[in-house]
Amino acid sequence: MKKFTLLFALLSTYCGISQTHDEDHHRMIEAEMKSASKMMNFRTNPNTQNYDITHHKLELIVDPAVYFVTGKVTTTYTALSDMTTITFDLANEITVSSVKQGSISLAYTRNGNNEVVITLPNTQLSGTSRSVEISYSGTPPVSGFSAFAAETHNGTPIMWTLSEPYGAKDWWPCKQDLNDKINSVDIYVTAPSAYTCAANGMQQSAIINGTNKTTHFHHNYPIPAYLIAFAVTNYQIYNQQGGLGTAASPYFPIVNYIYPETAASTQTSLAVTPTIINLYESLVGSYPFRNEKYGHAQFGWGGGMEHTTVSFMGGWSRSLIAHEMAHQWFGDKVTCGSWKDIWLNEGITEYMSGLVVENLDGAASFTSWKNGKINSITSQPGGNLYLYDSQLSNVGRIFSNTITYNKGSMVANMIRFKMGDTNFFQALRNYLNDPELAYGYAVTPQFKAHLETVSGQDFTEFFNDWVYNEGYPTYTINAQNLGGNQTRITINQTTSHASVPFFEMPVPLRLTGSGGQTQDIVLNNTSNGQQFTVSTPFSVTGVVFDPNKNIISKNSTATLGNESFELNQIISLYPNPANDRIAIQLPEAIQLQKAEIYNTLGQLVATETNVDFSLNQLSNGIHLVKITTSEGVIHKNFIKK
Repeated sequence: MKKFTLLFALLSTYCGISQTHDEDHHRMIEAEMKSASKMMNFRTNPNTQNYDITHHKLELIVDPAVYFVTGKVTTTYTALSDMTTITFDLANEITVSSVKQGSISLAYTRNGNNEVVITLPNTQLSGTSRSVEISYSGTPPVSGFSAFAAETHNGTPIMWTLSEPYGAKDWWPCKQDLNDKINSVDIYVTAPSAYTCAANGMQQSAIINGTNKTTHFHHNYPIPAYLIAFAVTNYQIYNQQGGLGTAASPYFPIVNYIYPETAASTQTSLAVTPTIINLYESLVGSYPFRNEKYGHAQFGWGGGMEHTTVSFMGGWSRSLIAHEMAHQWFGDKVTCGSWKDIWLNEGITEYMSGLVVENLDGAASFTSWKNGKINSITSQPGGNLYLYDSQLSNVGRIFSNTITYNKGSMVANMIRFKMGDTNFFQALRNYLNDPELAYGYAVTPQFKAHLETVSGQDFTEFFNDWVYNEGYPTYTINAQNLGGNQTRITINQTTSHASVPFFEMPVPLRLTGSGGQTQDIVLNNTSNGQQFTVSTPFSVTGVVFDPNKNIISKNSTATLGNESFELNQIISLYPNPANDRIAIQLPEAIQLQKAEIYNTLGQLVATETNVDFSLNQLSNGIHLVKITTSEGVIHKNFIKK
């Protein structure tokens, strides 16, 4: 299909697609960025910032066989300042036939800037609420990848919408900015009675009038304009049930709108849906729209789109089901507050789909999943999660597979690795339930604040390295046995991008022994050349870097030195020269038995059993100390000043 081919070219050019990635993952991204091509010419409309929408009533008349829409949208809003006009976003190609406030017809203009500018009958004072009704019809524009589609499946017409991020204005008068969620919506779709309609919220009625049927849906949660959607075709409805089923958290319906010609195989694929949604409830809290429904509607695109309460699906892989479902929490309940923060929608959601792999398939499969993400991320040297201003005109960069999805998901994993499971999932719950963010918008610093509040850690350096700047480290790990089951580990790193000279990060290693023993350790690496001494219950024979693939890096190595253990190399005297005291420095596992001090004539002048002792009884000059330890005897010289 031409649209698919062109979009795939965009992705290949801008996203650095790896051929080893799951095909469904790419299709998911392709669908989510479908209408975003039009974002390149979009700027926040200053003319729509003086009011707050509380309710939309959409009354649509459509026929899936005809690419056309007739509608009436009644909008209830509250003035944020004194108003004499009100402006809505609406494509120039759509014709407005009337605007009313109650029974009063209002004057309006179409100014050629994809707007409807309505003159109010009198000045509306700040804080007051009113409603306006716009009647319209027309053929929605087809530019790039249309937000409004009329196609066929198996010879049967289907009509569907996909408005992310700024396509809603192509088929109804609205306000598209990421700053005003609509408190509730009612959607009425009138179509030929042979067809079934899917939309946000709960179906209230389906009334047949002659050859047509009007289906009414009500959605009673805040929703941005780009997530409002409908689809119409000869759907077969397949019902399931979700939720953990406790008194405080009862079951809710899962309503699936599927093509009848593939219903049997689709139902088999959908069998996992309750398992995934129940897992998410156990990890991050109750399904955000459980007073209504969750579900899917099959549509004519090779991916998915997370319309609130009803994800539109072009395929039925488990990974696609998991990703779009997770958006109901991350993206729909809490929506990114700007497109710079898109990783809060896509990166965390993609990590949630990884948690499905971890919990349903096991640790080994999850490690493989993370390794695939790391390979994608490190296929290029740079890539920032939080977008620069200059990147906002590049749709491929905003919806980058390599950065927004894959790096975003692995940054979420590294946050979990730093915080631990209990704190990580508590922070996600707190973020989703924050009264300032829940059913609203969030930006990256607000997410960071929740991590810090729960963990007590300062994430400033981490976010500077991994979110705001670019690249990744390559580690060189050297280990040396010290005897007494102690190992000295030295960590060095280089970085792939100049924006980050050093990545401060806990470094996971696995130490192995000859008898199959293993010990996993985590070393908090804060500087190059940093050394650690680690005790093990066995003699170390090997070192493995990041065995569970928990951090982003490339071509990192871990080696165990082959040189024989030299006691003399790891025991020292400090300070040397010394004035009044000196200390014997030795590994923790090696015990000092005695230190015998001789003058230059070979005479024994003192015997000590403590590692730190006074030199006051000694004359100035060179002395020899014979150090007897649990691992053997060595000789050292020192100077008394």
